[in-house]
Amino acid sequence: MSQQPESDRTEGDLRNTGMELKHERTWDYELDRIVDAVEERDAMKVGLQFPEGLKRRAGRVADDLRRLLPDETTVLLSGQPCYGACDLDTYMMRRTDVFVHFGHSPMKESDKIIYVPLFSNVEVTPIMEEARAELAAPEEDDAVGLVTTAQHMNRFDEMQAWLEERGYTVETRRGDERLTHEGQVLGCNYASADVDADQILYVGGGKFHPLGLAMEHPDKKVIIADPVNNAVHVADTEQFMKQRYAAVHKAMDAEEWGVIFCTKIGQGRWDTAEEIVEANDNAYLITMDEVTPDRLTNFGFDAYVNTGCPRITTDDGPQFKQPMLTPGEYKIAIGEKPMDSLSFDTFHGTW
Repeated sequence: MSQQPESDRTEGDLRNTGMELKHERTWDYELDRIVDAVEERDAMKVGLQFPEGLKRRAGRVADDLRRLLPDETTVLLSGQPCYGACDLDTYMMRRTDVFVHFGHSPMKESDKIIYVPLFSNVEVTPIMEEARAELAAPEEDDAVGLVTTAQHMNRFDEMQAWLEERGYTVETRRGDERLTHEGQVLGCNYASADVDADQILYVGGGKFHPLGLAMEHPDKKVIIADPVNNAVHVADTEQFMKQRYAAVHKAMDAEEWGVIFCTKIGQGRWDTAEEIVEANDNAYLITMDEVTPDRLTNFGFDAYVNTGCPRITTDDGPQFKQPMLTPGEYKIAIGEKPMDSLSFDTFHGTW
């Protein structure tokens, strides 16, 4: 088995996977660690699972692995949708000797699973410098909560030191058991932001995580320092709240409810789904792996309650023909809770 000389390879260099650099971003696919695991286990079948945004790179990563692995080793690609570490392709996992999950940090440890978080090489301090304009000066409020995503956890110590050097007291914590690292946030869990600080600096790409964070902690100012898109924002929940209030109002007239239990590992809240159905004769339990508008159309219920991943409701809610609510929003719609109790749906300790 021939392998590229160590001196010719750099950590995170996309040349290792035959890909072109884009937006000056590279990721570390940790191919050496995968190869070592295959050798240690005498593996014959290797399964690779990528999140949706990286599936287009799957073939190139498979090419590189096939060049590094013995000829008799089979590399398989998962075509199942994947949105998080809780979204494992269990069918493939049972049928491969080594299962590699890219893009997320471990949520459920297993000897068979290799988690490759795909650490980014993007510099974070330039955008943090720009974000200082939105932070209170240290002499006014020196406490800053610091959070990020799995892709930037490799620079978390650097972020913390950078803030401390400028006079800030950095407040961090590890949330609950769904979170691997101190300061890490997920799209469904923002417990790491539950710190003694009125301002939170989120360093990472996208707006969904900081939006959920701002919803979960409405008393805090959430500053977004996005090193991927080189942009700074302050999380604003107003438009999102209007969308959720509209969905709840529309669902108040519903007579029949579909209650969705997601069968994906790590997303199931069976007790919640069962409780709703037992208390409402016009509620029907639906088990599904992938929740999409097309799959619900044929049921014809007036509204739905999603007990699975909160992002299905918040990200895709407007795409559903009927109102799609979270369990908390459902209680508002049927009159069990007041409208001002509307909050962001999060997962804590669910597996």
